Amino acid sequence: MKPLTEEWIAKAEGDFATAGREFRARKSPNYDAVCFHTQQCVEKYLKAVLQENEMEFGRTHNLSGLLDKITPAYPFLETIRPSLHLLNAFAIDFRYPGESADKALAGKAYVLCSDVRHSIRTLLNLEPMN
Repeated sequence: MKPLTEEWIAKAEGDFATAGREFRARKSPNYDAVCFHTQQCVEKYLKAVLQENEMEFGRTHNLSGLLDKITPAYPFLETIRPSLHLLNAFAIDFRYPGESADKALAGKAYVLCSDVRHSIRTLLNLEPMN
């Protein structure tokens, strides 16, 4: 595996860990942060796939756009598009006043992220992680 791919994966895992800690927090959980970090985790895993395959992706946060670049080589990943559609909104929606995530939405985001993470880790021949 390419060193830069490994860096993308490490950063993705950092976001996944942060999302999990916030979701499980008993005092003052930040559900907005859970949603944001689940989106970030998936974004970085998609970029890891692109990096490993030497595909250009530029500076973007659009999960669907990243998937569009991947599916010609890995068409089976089209099955994750509905999850990406929901997670995509979390890059911005809860970072500004006016909207806030609740526990139910944060839980859904975390489950979707976990599922996508598992799919990408499998694709990259990485060991499953909790």
